[in-house]
Amino acid sequence: MLARVDTIALDGIRAIPVEIEVDLGRGLPVLNVVGLPDGAVRESKDRIRSALKNSGVQLPARRITINLAPADLPKEGSAYDLPMAVGLLAALELVPDGQMHGRLFLGELSLDGRIKPVPGCLPAALLAKELNLKELIVPAGNGPEGALAGGRVIAPETLLDLMRHLSGEKPLEPVPPLDWQQTLVAQESRGIGRVRDLADIKGQEHARRALEVAAAGGHNLIMSGPPGSGKTLLARCLPGILPALSLEEALEVTAIHSVAGRLEGNAPLLTRRPFRAPHHTASHVALIGGGGVPRPGEVSLAHRGVLFLDEIPEFGRYVLETLREPLEAGEVGISRAARSTRFPARFQMVAACNPCPCGHRGNPYVSCRCSPMQVERYGARLSGPLLDRIDLHVEVPPVPPETMAELPSGESSAIVRERVTEARVRQARRNGGAVLNAELDGVPLDRCATLDAESRELLLHASRKMGFSARSHNRILKVSRTIADLEGAEAIHATHLAEAIQFRMGGRFPGNR
Repeated sequence: MLARVDTIALDGIRAIPVEIEVDLGRGLPVLNVVGLPDGAVRESKDRIRSALKNSGVQLPARRITINLAPADLPKEGSAYDLPMAVGLLAALELVPDGQMHGRLFLGELSLDGRIKPVPGCLPAALLAKELNLKELIVPAGNGPEGALAGGRVIAPETLLDLMRHLSGEKPLEPVPPLDWQQTLVAQESRGIGRVRDLADIKGQEHARRALEVAAAGGHNLIMSGPPGSGKTLLARCLPGILPALSLEEALEVTAIHSVAGRLEGNAPLLTRRPFRAPHHTASHVALIGGGGVPRPGEVSLAHRGVLFLDEIPEFGRYVLETLREPLEAGEVGISRAARSTRFPARFQMVAACNPCPCGHRGNPYVSCRCSPMQVERYGARLSGPLLDRIDLHVEVPPVPPETMAELPSGESSAIVRERVTEARVRQARRNGGAVLNAELDGVPLDRCATLDAESRELLLHASRKMGFSARSHNRILKVSRTIADLEGAEAIHATHLAEAIQFRMGGRFPGNR
């Protein structure tokens, strides 16, 4: 008998329908899996045999062929265990074949018949909703994640539970849909995704202002200063002043983490903006993504959030240069011989560095021990094209320990977040949709960042003196537009432009004299 079962394959964060055909024929007893399976899929036949046997089902001595269609699409991972086992049950007439229609299956099988969680459940749920399928069958551990899309989700613990559900002997209750607001409140009460507060920072008013501008317009930021001046703490405060994710953004971010297999069972929906801080020894594959089976890298895991590169000159130069495309395009393309995959990567990059190898160049309290040649070699690790793509360049000077106790605490993240949210609302109303100022280009930028005569003369003078590139020119306009939005101004004034130019010229970076 021939049976058909529906499941999925992953292309980036998108689910593609896959049909599994199971045929029982005459011939020598063998179980063959065809349709470009990888090693994990080929090994599934041994897991399926044991899971069926321990669930009370013995495979007959027949020639069994399982085809994964379309046959030219590579199939990877263990999520095909459950649909192939269900296809075998339908071919053996142990569950009604009509029960396969309108259902989507995925899950990994243990040898004792338990169904284990698998990556990519949320994209499968979104596809099931798009195709208007009546039911999504996922492992119990993936149940809350599958319910995010709003469809009917069944999450059995074991293969035997699923057999009873499909045969009508003991139907399972669907997973209750996830309430967006209740999930947000629950995660806040458990401290999931909690970040540092700006009130923890004393002094550093200029850097705090740069952080607020970066958050309001979605701009990239680099900070330079001696060790202990507060660069890392400032960076870790940025997610706390960013507006909350919308439901659509949260589903998009969650889908990326689902494909990467990084969702936690107690947090099926990511309600906080991600903050990723890879170590400087990370490879370009870890940062950008890739591998034999393409998986999202740090830039995609930071989508709609913050990518923090601490001690950025210590990263490999080739690794840093791979950031150029995602910084401009907001996505990453990974090409392999068999397939090409694209992952979203619309993130804010925040980088921190020392002004020299010892870290004390320009420090009024500690003498620098580096020679000019050492400083030049250190600075050569950051290319001009990469720095040109960073909007805000800020110097973070040391705060004298004797004045720390006297300095008052600054504004809290909640207060700053209100101003940032108001500025983003103005941008959305003017720019259309969710387009931030940092994403403006071409005609939309010319329309939104019109300068008066005084401002044009100021920008022209600064460009001639500092040798700004065309990209730098446009990024100054974007930052000045954001500064005007923070003040609620309809037009860009010379004061807004002057501050934007200051942020472009600021910072004592390696190699700068």
